[in-house]
Amino acid sequence: MALKKFIILGEEILPGKGAELNLDVARLHTRTPIQVPVIVRRAKVEGPTVLLMAGLHGDEINGVEIIRRIIRKKFNEPLCGTIICLPVFNIFGFLNMKRELPDGRDLNRSFPGSKSGSLASQFAYHFMKEIAPHVDLVIDFHTGAAQRSNFPQIRCVLDDEASVELAHIFNPPFILNSSYISKTIRESIVERGKRMLLFEGGKANSIDELVVEEGINGVKRILSHLGMRSFKIDISKDRSPTVLSESKWMRSPNSGMFQTMVKNGSEVKKGETIAIVTDPYGKYEKKVNASMSGFVICVNEAPIVYKGDAIFHIGKLRP
Repeated sequence: MALKKFIILGEEILPGKGAELNLDVARLHTRTPIQVPVIVRRAKVEGPTVLLMAGLHGDEINGVEIIRRIIRKKFNEPLCGTIICLPVFNIFGFLNMKRELPDGRDLNRSFPGSKSGSLASQFAYHFMKEIAPHVDLVIDFHTGAAQRSNFPQIRCVLDDEASVELAHIFNPPFILNSSYISKTIRESIVERGKRMLLFEGGKANSIDELVVEEGINGVKRILSHLGMRSFKIDISKDRSPTVLSESKWMRSPNSGMFQTMVKNGSEVKKGETIAIVTDPYGKYEKKVNASMSGFVICVNEAPIVYKGDAIFHIGKLRP
């Protein structure tokens, strides 16, 4: 039985072959084209199509490094189906080491996009038109913004049993219930009947080895589960993900120097002192007590904070 034709970005990918293509969306003001590399590898046997993508926000480097290593180690060469790698989606932001596109818009609030809209909207439109229709599963890699470091976690809707099953197979330290947000890529992908896992880990403009290893091992587990790869190494973990049904941000009660007293990923009890905020002159030390019992899934690593800054993200266990 002949395999189906697989045509993406105007090029046919034959069984057992691959290609490095470009999503050509925009140009610099110098007229230099800005191309977004899309790396495709197809097996000789039919199977699912998985998209690994990162850099939706240009300063989120951990995901870029995860996919870079996957490509370097040739983990993206499937035994069946097709693996698409999009290491840096927001190439403008990556060049400038900034979260947004040059128009100041958040690409992840611009989906499904418009052919004639803002630059961010055009990026989203071309992705949804040229790449999204071909995929069955998307794994999207993100980090915390600025100095806020996320402990490795998968975010999905807990009522979506199929996504929760995939999240457990990925086997991160935490699975966080996260509702769909309007105009995000996750909402747009799911509305089109596709599956999507959103991985969060680390902070902006940083490469965290723990986060990178968690991301790579999670991808290995997913590809193994789908029968797309067979890894010789033991990729199991002596743990089960901690499932968190809800989460809450804690904010700094004062401006000053911020010192945390708990490790990211640790369990805390309501009322426990988990940080202090001090002034530089020895006048006061303000204790920060946990507002609820749960697990710390994000810590602000900035040494200086202002009153109202987000300093801890705490997740509550699923009942």
